[in-house]
Amino acid sequence: MISCVCMNPALDKTIELDGFTYGGLNRVQSAITDAAGKAVNVAIVLSRLGDKANLVGVNYKDGGDKVSARLTSEGVSSDFVWLDGALRVNIKALDTRTGKITEINESGAPVTPEALKSADAMIVRAAADSDYMVLTGSLPKGTDANFYRRAIERIGEKTDARCVLDCDGERLSEGIKAKTFLIKPNKYELGLLCGRELEDRSDILYCAQEIARAGVKWVAVSMGGDGALIAGENEAYFAAALDVPVRSTVGAGDSMVAGLVHGFALGGGAEAALRWGAACGNASVMTEGTRLIDTDAMPALLEQTVCERI
Repeated sequence: MISCVCMNPALDKTIELDGFTYGGLNRVQSAITDAAGKAVNVAIVLSRLGDKANLVGVNYKDGGDKVSARLTSEGVSSDFVWLDGALRVNIKALDTRTGKITEINESGAPVTPEALKSADAMIVRAAADSDYMVLTGSLPKGTDANFYRRAIERIGEKTDARCVLDCDGERLSEGIKAKTFLIKPNKYELGLLCGRELEDRSDILYCAQEIARAGVKWVAVSMGGDGALIAGENEAYFAAALDVPVRSTVGAGDSMVAGLVHGFALGGGAEAALRWGAACGNASVMTEGTRLIDTDAMPALLEQTVCERI
């Protein structure tokens, strides 16, 4: 089983605009609303790939049933600490003229210390029955930045589950201190970790391997149109971006995380993991809103995805 930790679920409302006017009137051409959150997205993609997926974390009494319903419809089991308050809403505005997306994300209702304690215990219980634990996404108000680090450390003390971390900022810099199995920053987030702007692929590879030498087993980096790579201390692979129609980039990184974990869970090494991760990322951008991957597209995308050792 693969379990995902969701501490800040959301409703993602993706709207399409024929040109975005800052400070002016914008008319919506179409809108799609999906129950989401990074961990929700990862769990759904894992289930579509055929993995036994589970999700644990916190949820909110006002609107949270939409998250539970979507997970159930996708074959994902779930268990939540239910909190008072409303599910947050994130707006993803796609300018169809430029292809650019503007994101406006709510922070979410605060979480209590008692709820965090219950969530901590739930995460460790899930890890005891899981081969992989995916910890991803933002944290609600009332949660400190080293929450993921502590969770990874507790999981390592009590279980054999491999931990995957996908977040940014201080949550990521703290989390990698727990020497997790895999992280997946994008180029910008990796640059923040290294304390400098990364110029090219060789620069990105050097920085990724520095982090691997510090104790993270694998560092996968998404680079948008420049492709993706995965690096360990002494081994690295690169996958070029594919020329696919882009409908929405929302959830593409989450789909890549799911593909990476799926590849490792199949027993493949880093090369196979990157191939699955890159193919899932490409499959995701081909769908609207937060609809994630179309499994019918996966065989062709896997065949087209070529990984080279670097």
